[in-house]
Amino acid sequence: MADDHTHVQDFFTPRAAGWDSRFPDDGAAYAAAVDELRLRPGGAVLDAGCGTGRALPALRTAVGPGGTVLGADLTPAMLDAALRAGRGASGALLLTDVGRLPLRTGVLDAVFAAGLVSHLPHPAQGLAELARVVRPGGRLALFHPIGRAALAARHGRDLSDDDLRAEPRLGPLLADAGWRMDSYTDEDSRFLVLAVRTG
Repeated sequence: MADDHTHVQDFFTPRAAGWDSRFPDDGAAYAAAVDELRLRPGGAVLDAGCGTGRALPALRTAVGPGGTVLGADLTPAMLDAALRAGRGASGALLLTDVGRLPLRTGVLDAVFAAGLVSHLPHPAQGLAELARVVRPGGRLALFHPIGRAALAARHGRDLSDDDLRAEPRLGPLLADAGWRMDSYTDEDSRFLVLAVRTG
């Protein structure tokens, strides 16, 4: 497990300081995806793999001042960047592995996860842990501000059906982890999967 963490941290640590400046126009896309979670004032939500916390202000707006917003990330440099950007004011930041969250079972109404799935060393276990902390009927948003084809092109790769985010792979993976996929959107302008906690 430590080796898995080292790989993720090695990827994100050198990128943390300049992360937001590389993607300066994503704010509206994050806010639109958060809207799709249909959070209510006073609700409790986790941004899993929050990085620099770009979703935290929109999540705070959605649940209001009486709600609970948590941001969890494994990489200290990303959380430091979130604090420098002032996003700690929107939610509590946790340095933790989203595969082993320090939260009670069923305590959350929703989880927002931007770009997380492809960085989970054990995706089935990670998605099951996210399901554990969400109440039955709660929601999950798996988001990326560009779609799979655009992301593959950005990285000089071909689009592959082996991608965890391909609908035929992701649906069963979510179902096995305790989620029911409600919608699947994969367009150039965004990737957004919405799922509901079963049980």
